[in-house]
Amino acid sequence: MKKLCRLCKKKFTGRADKIFCSIACKNDYHVRLRRVTIQATKSIDEILHRNRSILLELLGKRNKKVKMDRYELEKKKFNFNYITGYDINKSGKTYHHVYDFSYMTFSDTTILIVRR
Repeated sequence: MKKLCRLCKKKFTGRADKIFCSIACKNDYHVRLRRVTIQATKSIDEILHRNRSILLELLGKRNKKVKMDRYELEKKKFNFNYITGYDINKSGKTYHHVYDFSYMTFSDTTILIVRR
């Protein structure tokens, strides 16, 4: 049974589960796939790293937690749309995680920053 190569679309024969006509096509396919993945995640990683740097700067090296005005984060261009995870505590408040830091919104203006 003839099949089409996933990359170059050439017809080839071989095992039933084979999807590339050659090792070169297989390697090229995976190189392209990695390149697209790296490009897509690079910009997101940059935003997350910037967010972490802002939290570190505002919290300081020694403090474990600090309350501050949301405006301080906005002024430093903190992007609230990008986090690495979240938890909901017993009170129903959501902790947003950015790597090893977390923040919780108390009101529209007050935020608690915590080092985990």
